Amino acid sequence: MKKALIIDDERLARSELKKLLTDFPEIEVVGEAVNAKDGEEKIAALQPDLLFLDIQMPDKTGFELLASLEKVPQVIFTTAYDEYALKAFEYNALDYLMKPVEPKRLADALQKLQQQEEKERLVQQNRGKLSEADQVFVKDGDRCWFVKLQDIRLFESVGNYARVYFEQNKPLILKSLNALEERLDERTFFRANRKHIVNLRHIEKIDTYFNGGLLLEMQGGEKIEVSRRQAVRFREMMSL
Repeated sequence: MKKALIIDDERLARSELKKLLTDFPEIEVVGEAVNAKDGEEKIAALQPDLLFLDIQMPDKTGFELLASLEKVPQVIFTTAYDEYALKAFEYNALDYLMKPVEPKRLADALQKLQQQEEKERLVQQNRGKLSEADQVFVKDGDRCWFVKLQDIRLFESVGNYARVYFEQNKPLILKSLNALEERLDERTFFRANRKHIVNLRHIEKIDTYFNGGLLLEMQGGEKIEVSRRQAVRFREMMSL
């Protein structure tokens, strides 16, 4: 649910918009403001996710209000004057609605909000992910390696450490398996069980195992059990 604040000096316009928004249960109108100064105070107090913001108001314009904010929520402008449209989008507004607001145009604007959120969610999800072409620095005691992730066939949990398998090497790094899993691309690296993450491209052989699990044989000869629950995911991913 998104918290919305309506800022408009016209009482009728606020009432009409609030009524239209009752058809959108994902939007909660947490307050109304009658001018820019009132709007600033309500934004500080209510911390809305979305502003429905009039442009022409007696004390300040909607643009001046936004310029005074340190952190700007998502904005949908509402106005009776279409000459502000270009400037509205310079402020990265989600949309620009002409008064009286039409239900179809309001629905379109809120659809843009949903799309924007989905885009941000995906960016956040992928932020910090390492691709298989990335090179990582591995240090174990006095020995150091620069290793491409695509050459690592297996990570194994050893207490607070993880053992990294590449070529004939098996150094330990001070990193938990859960922390590694957050950084690794799940299209390449698969959490087989509580103790192992495997590189899908380094699997040599797959056998069925008891209780519905699977047994993976890696290119280095290691045999890794896939738990029954993870075996379901593995089969879906690999279309087995």
